[in-house]
Amino acid sequence: MGPVGVFGGTFDPIHYGHLRSAYELLQDLALGEVRFMPCGIPPHRHQPIADGALRLAMVRAAVADQPGFVVDDRELHRAGPSYSVDTLAALREEMPDRPLCLLLGMDAFLGLPKWHRWREILQLAHVVVAHRPGWRAPDMGALGDLLAERGTARVDDLHRAAGGAIHVHAVTQLEISSTEVRALIRAGRDPRYLMPDAVGRIITASGCYAESDAHEHASRN
Repeated sequence: MGPVGVFGGTFDPIHYGHLRSAYELLQDLALGEVRFMPCGIPPHRHQPIADGALRLAMVRAAVADQPGFVVDDRELHRAGPSYSVDTLAALREEMPDRPLCLLLGMDAFLGLPKWHRWREILQLAHVVVAHRPGWRAPDMGALGDLLAERGTARVDDLHRAAGGAIHVHAVTQLEISSTEVRALIRAGRDPRYLMPDAVGRIITASGCYAESDAHEHASRN
């Protein structure tokens, strides 16, 4: 079995930017699976507009037909903030020897030193950074030192150990953001081709983003 990719996020909503990055990492890194983990209470950003049950339904619909894509809803059922270190610790208890890869975008990686117990993450898993044009891996400070110590360009290193390495990997850039998708829907426009049709149908049926201005403003302040 290949490593387990752990892909967390609010997925509010999930879209092809998420899915394409996850698919390329699944293929290029020979991961055994990618686990999509909708966040319950995000500790570093505003609260989601859609509730947990709806976001979970959208993620399940989005990944239903792709082998190797799995949905894990544990963070939605855990009290308190959805800290990645807690999720990885739980997975490590279930899979003591299997490699785990925490999948992050470069923007999230650059904010890693602000995460809860962030230095423990590499004791539990590898960190895979999906690199997109316009972002540069740090070469100074805490992250620069960490990359110098733990960085590897070899995919095999993610398979040989259960955790501890950092691998920066280029993925296709898709300029889609959940914030922009919500704004488009709020403006009465069709989000087709930005996400799987099954996700669009859930959004239409629920009306979850149709009038989210007040909620979104309140969540950001």
